[in-house]
Amino acid sequence: MSGQAIIVVIDDHESMRNSLRALLESAGFQVKDYPAAAAYLDDSAAAEGDCMVVDVRMPGISGIELQEELVRRSILLPVIVMTGHGDIALAVRAMKGGALDFLEKPFDDEVLLAAIQRALSESRRTHDLEAEAKAASQIIGLLTDREREVFQHLVLGKSNKLIAYDLGISPRTVEIHRARLQEKMHARNLSDLVRTARAAGQLH
Repeated sequence: MSGQAIIVVIDDHESMRNSLRALLESAGFQVKDYPAAAAYLDDSAAAEGDCMVVDVRMPGISGIELQEELVRRSILLPVIVMTGHGDIALAVRAMKGGALDFLEKPFDDEVLLAAIQRALSESRRTHDLEAEAKAASQIIGLLTDREREVFQHLVLGKSNKLIAYDLGISPRTVEIHRARLQEKMHARNLSDLVRTARAAGQLH
């Protein structure tokens, strides 16, 4: 995985960027670095990347402001913020805003690499959940209105008889709709239906 991962580094100090680039490339990562948040945001390929390492305090757009802009742009990039001495309050604010970790300078190389691996694992998990949710929503979209009604009642644990009563149809009709919707959704049983509903955000 690390050979494919792109790490975005944003720091206004060239020496820091060069140091991080050397470390990350030696660890097998690809690196894209920027001297300022604005330079990153102006890049048409800004959304490309698997993890971001950003200084929390920079001239112009700060690391926190950049993080807020990423959310507005729906750029789902795990963020690790780097802080100088005395910036811990800012780091905590960044984490409340969604940053996964913060590292206080100077930090050990291994600490940064471990934080990046955690961020990449979280990124993979997020992408997997998004893909699962999209697939579940698409398959539910194949159902007719009546099949969707039956489906919604089924995943709440209601019996065919109760669903029939609630919808004003016969239990036999419920059975027919259930068989059809399970076939469309490639669901072997009720457990499969419940998993699909949960993935699509229809159960909490």
